[in-house]
Amino acid sequence: MQEQFSLEGHAFIPLHNLLKVLGWCESGAMAKMVIDEGLVTVNGAVEVRKRCKITVGQHIAFNGQQVEVTE
Repeated sequence: MQEQFSLEGHAFIPLHNLLKVLGWCESGAMAKMVIDEGLVTVNGAVEVRKRCKITVGQHIAFNGQQVEVTE
């Protein structure tokens, strides 16, 4: 089952922050490292921009986990 993450009225969340908030990475530094290594996908494509703005409707996957971003 795919997780959902609510932006709670915010326009976006930076990718590295999302990984940290979800608990997928222990720290922001770890999140930036896994993004740098090409281990994170956004809508099925590898994303290497740490501060990529993640918005409603996007699907993020890392290490066998998936999340859909909602409003």
